[in-house]
Amino acid sequence: MSNSIEIPFSTTLMVRDTCLCLHVQRAARALARLFDDALRPAGLTNGQFSLMMSLNRPEPPPMGPVAALLAMDQTTLTAALKPLQRQGWVKVMENPRDRRGRLLSLTTEGKAVLARALPIWESTHAALDGRLSDGSSARLRQDLQALSSMTGETGKSARSPRRSSHGGEAAAE
Repeated sequence: MSNSIEIPFSTTLMVRDTCLCLHVQRAARALARLFDDALRPAGLTNGQFSLMMSLNRPEPPPMGPVAALLAMDQTTLTAALKPLQRQGWVKVMENPRDRRGRLLSLTTEGKAVLARALPIWESTHAALDGRLSDGSSARLRQDLQALSSMTGETGKSARSPRRSSHGGEAAAE
């Protein structure tokens, strides 16, 4: 007699068909590949585009709000900034109001790269929106924002892994 626990295959199929986490992860990976491929001629990944766009503000933002917007911790943000700094596209400077903090800004060259990438993003996004039924892209954004709000991702940076709905660890990003 075996003491092993058997989970019925029907349960595997049910999780495959109903797990929101799985389906959001799959969709996120597909979208990331789509935008990575599209933005490659501009020399950017989709993550770099999003990060640089988040720095396109009238005043250089501190790291905390940028990390919160991108749903990442500050250590991950620091690592993501390094290649952009090496390219000369992003500048990290001391915050004059709090010398322990850092402010982030796009350089002139970074703004030029972002300006070249923007039409690519716009056309890729328009094509994607066109493949979804009328109004569904707006509804999808609303639903994803609601999910982010429920899990605490909106307005603060993720500091520790959380349990996902299927019992595993959910990525903080």
